[in-house]
Parts: sequence; C-alpha cells; structure tokens
Amino acid sequence: MELPALLAAEAESGGLIQTELTVVILLTTAALIAVVTRWIKLPFTVALVLAGLAFTFVPDFLQIEASPELILGLLVPPLLFEATLHISWPKLRADLAPILGVAIVGTLIGTFLVAAIVEAGADVPWMAAIAFGALISATDPVAVIAFFKTLGVSKRLAVLVEGESLFNDAVAVVLFSLAVNAAAEGTDLSVGLVAEQFVIVGFGGLAVGCVLGYIVSSVVLKNVDDHLVETGVTLALAYGSFIVAEQFGEIFGIEDLHFSGILAVVSAGLLVGNVGLENTSPTTRRTLENFWEFLTFLVNSIVFLLLGITVDVTELQTGFAAVVLAVLAIIVTRLVIVYGVTSIHGLLQPRKAIPWPFRHVAYWGGLRGAISLALALSLADSVFSPDTVQTLREMTFGVVLFTLVVQGTTISGLINRLGLAGKGDAQVTQERHQARLIAGRAGRQVVERLGVQGVLFPSMSRAMSEVYEEEIRSTSGELGRHFRSHPELEITMLLQARRNALAAEQNSFSEIGRKGLVSGDVVDELSAEHDRRIVALDTIAERWDSDPSAPLTEVDNGG
Repeated sequence: MELPALLAAEAESGGLIQTELTVVILLTTAALIAVVTRWIKLPFTVALVLAGLAFTFVPDFLQIEASPELILGLLVPPLLFEATLHISWPKLRADLAPILGVAIVGTLIGTFLVAAIVEAGADVPWMAAIAFGALISATDPVAVIAFFKTLGVSKRLAVLVEGESLFNDAVAVVLFSLAVNAAAEGTDLSVGLVAEQFVIVGFGGLAVGCVLGYIVSSVVLKNVDDHLVETGVTLALAYGSFIVAEQFGEIFGIEDLHFSGILAVVSAGLLVGNVGLENTSPTTRRTLENFWEFLTFLVNSIVFLLLGITVDVTELQTGFAAVVLAVLAIIVTRLVIVYGVTSIHGLLQPRKAIPWPFRHVAYWGGLRGAISLALALSLADSVFSPDTVQTLREMTFGVVLFTLVVQGTTISGLINRLGLAGKGDAQVTQERHQARLIAGRAGRQVVERLGVQGVLFPSMSRAMSEVYEEEIRSTSGELGRHFRSHPELEITMLLQARRNALAAEQNSFSEIGRKGLVSGDVVDELSAEHDRRIVALDTIAERWDSDPSAPLTEVDNGG
C-alpha cells in the first residue's frame, strides 16, 4: 500500500488520530511536570516515571505500546548522540582505562554473578538467568545522563559514569543475544564465542560510527555553510549510524552480520562533538546545540513516561520475592564491580586513581532504564517458557523502578553530602550575599517611593532608608571580603553576567528584525557576530573550569 493510502486508512480507522492524541497527552504531561518539579524537590525523570505509573491505573487511556523497536530504534539514538556531543575526547581518553574496565570486565562479571544468584533463588534456567544478568548489568546511558545533567557534578565524575554507561551496552547486548540464541538451539556459551562476538559487534559498531561521523564532520559540516542543512544531517547521522550498524549484513549482503548500533551512535557523536563542531560556523554550532537540547527534552520525556506506563505494578506484587532477589543481586554485584575494578586500577595507575567519593557516586548511580526494559520486552515465549519470561520481566520492571525511584531520588543527597555538587559552599555563600543585597536595594526603593508619594512622613522614609542603607553597606562589605577570599568566583560571575548580556543583545536583534526596523540581512550579520562571541565565551568558560589558574585576559573576542 502506498503511503498516502496507508495514511488515509489509518486516519479512517482512527489509529492515526489516536496516536497523535497520545503524543499530545505525553508531551503536555511532560511540560506540566517540568513546571511542577521546579517547585518540588523531585527529579524531573522520576516525576515522569511516577506519572507514567499513574496512567496505568486508567485503562485504555493511552493507546501506546513500548515495543523494543520503538525504544531502541527510535528513542535511544538521539539521546545517545546528544550526550556524546558534549563529551570531550581528551577528558574521556584520560580515564578510558577505568571506564572500559568497569564497562567491559565489570559487565561480564556482573552478568554471571547476577545469573548465579537468580538461578539459585528464582528457579529459572541457566541461560535465562544469563540473559537477565546481561540485560540488567549494563547501566542505562539514557537514565544516567538525564540525572547527571540536573545535578551539576564535576566533569571528570560525569565522564566516568556517563562513559561507562555508553560503552557497557555492547557487552550486555552481545551476552543477551548469545544467551537467547544458545537457549533456542539448546547449546552452551563458550568464552571464545563471547569474545569473538564482542570484538566483531563492538569494534564493528565503532568503525561504522567513525566512518559516518568523519564524513559528516569533515565533508558536510566543514564545507556546507547552512545551519539548517547541517542540523538535518546530524539528525540523519544519529539514526543512520544506528541503522547501518544493526543492518550491516543485510545492506551489504553478508548473512547474519550485524554490529552494535549503540556504539555506532556513540562514536559518531564523539566525532561530531570533537571535530565536526570545530569545523562549523558559530551560528551553526548554536543552532545545533539548541536543536539537540530541545529534541533531547522531548525524547527523554517520552522515554521516562513510557517506562512508567510499561511497568505493571500488579505484576510486581505477584512476583515480589523474585523482584526483591533481583534488586539485592544488582546492589551486591554493582558493589563488587565498581569498587573492585577501580581499586585494581588504582594499584596499577596510582596517579590516576579514582577518588573514593567518585566511586561512591558511580556505585549508587548505576541506574537501569530504557535499554534493560527493551531487552526484557524482546524476550519470546518460543525460547523460554511463558512463566520464565514473565519472571524475567517482573524482575526487570522491579529493578528499573527501584533504581530510578529509590536511587534516583537519593543520589543528589549523596552527591551533596560528599561535596561533589556543582555549587560549593563558597558559591552558595556568594549567592546568599547577592540575594540579600538585591532584596535590600528593592526594599529601599519602595520606602523612598512611599516617602515621595506622601504615604510615609519624610522623617519616617529617611529613617527606614538609612536602616536599609546600613544593611546594604554591611552586605556589600561581606560580599567584597568573600570575593577576596575566593577570587575565582569573580571570574565565574563575570562570565555568567557576560553570557546573559550577550543573550539579551541577541534577543534584541530578533525583536527589531520582527518589527521591520532593520533588514533581515543585517539581523543575520549581527546575530552571526554575536554567535561567535558566545562560542568564544563558552570556550573561555570551559578553559577556566578545567584550569582556574590559567590567566584570562578577556571575556570574549568582543571585549
């Protein structure tokens, strides 16, 4: 059936309208939750999951099925791509050894440890236990990155945890696929087969992503000066690298050959973020960043709402014992993996040892989410018995819900307790002084205005103004002394103020263009100039963040 006829049939049957309505409800819910979570102390992603759970209590309210193809093929690629756009390759390379150690060795160890516990306690076949161990041992990059973006942790900690979650999926997916295939064929797993498949699938995916990412970064982004075309190409790259890797054998006529689509997206995103963005104009770079930030918000919202919608609370009640066993298994194995691998790395490379607070966060930040759920949903009754499939899904739902709701709501407290939050005590003190200063000046203005209007007697207005003036002088003095004790805060505040000022100027260009006060060409020219200044400012801020001792002679190239 041709596409127009297909759409007509869908519209006639009500399916297309129902799908559109479902999407509208999901996005509206996400927008409302984003507003509400600004006022309550609850992570945005956790609130989305809870909202999804609430939808399950209204039968037939939403006509949507969280299939593995929908999650892995449509929702995950753009999230992975956007995450890798902001990962610095030098920072990733500096800690590549511990990242790959936890991602590869740790996932292997975790898979078989969880499998042993589940086989003994949940009464499931060995191959089914390995499949579950594989799908649940890999931390989910979608969940981890979504949480870390809201917490403001140090860049090294973010790279360590996000890097592990981006790379460990290749091992998990290979082990999961091998376990399912072995169960279907009635054979056992061998170390040689696991190693061979991991090398082929993992390195093949990396190669596909590198080739496509290089073409886009060095050919398209470097030579095409059109921000709309370049943005569209990066979106095509995110999905195209995933599809080419997963369907490599079918595309090139090689039977039973496929690579890791996830690693293809990761390597493509790393190349665009570290090479492609350097080849683009500042205007294109800003457009790309704004587009991917917006798209990530939309897709993330749908992903976490779907997680809540898919989890059936009634099923968790019937399989409560198995769920508790699975949660205990991942808590224990995660402890062995993180502290064991990082301790060995610390002995081998003591100068690059991972600080203990970082290890604590990496341990408790091992969240599971969309990828684990998608793999569990792909389990077929034709391979394992229906009861086994039901048990594995119940355990997966329970672990995902536990890590997102329990660990997700407590990890920010852990980070604050360990002193790893983006805002230290010095910055909080600065903000407190600034807030009091602004409030004092606002109060003084009101009192003076009331005196001028005759609401207060002049003597009363002067007396109250003098009290405010004394408080303002005292607060200003405290703020000055605080800056002298922490001179780095002055640079941070100056950079932020300059960024806000440039953003205001940029908005004014758009406003005068809409009013027709200047031509579109002039607006484009001035906007491009300001884009260059904003990019230069971001570069300076990044350099300052990584090395506060480095001298800064100017705020941006505009002075």
